[in-house]
Amino acid sequence: MKRIISFGAALALACIVPAATQAAADTSSCTHHWSGPQVCIRMEGRNDWNSVTAIWTNPPKSVTKRTMWLTQDGSRVGSKKTARRKGKTLSYTWSSFQQGTDAKMCVHFKGISRVACDKTKYIGDRESW
Repeated sequence: MKRIISFGAALALACIVPAATQAAADTSSCTHHWSGPQVCIRMEGRNDWNSVTAIWTNPPKSVTKRTMWLTQDGSRVGSKKTARRKGKTLSYTWSSFQQGTDAKMCVHFKGISRVACDKTKYIGDRESW
């Protein structure tokens, strides 16, 4: 009897897990240098849609905007954008951006050799991609 119940529970779980909606785990990453520009990437969202934010955390006070762009797996995505000062940082957010499973996303700021990258992480049915 225990075997039948265990098998039934395993079968029910196997049916539920693949049907679960796919969710992107919120994630962020920054360059880790003690001096010079600090660049970060932040990804937030659910399903296959996320917002991706590029952040320059320590620009000089005189810098109020900077051209930047996003790459996915080494290829530029869309056109160059302008990050603008928000308090002590410069940032730009792509809202409702769709990335692929386990894509390596990177943010690049013009004139800065440091690049912040992170991989998208998904929870749920990866086979639906």
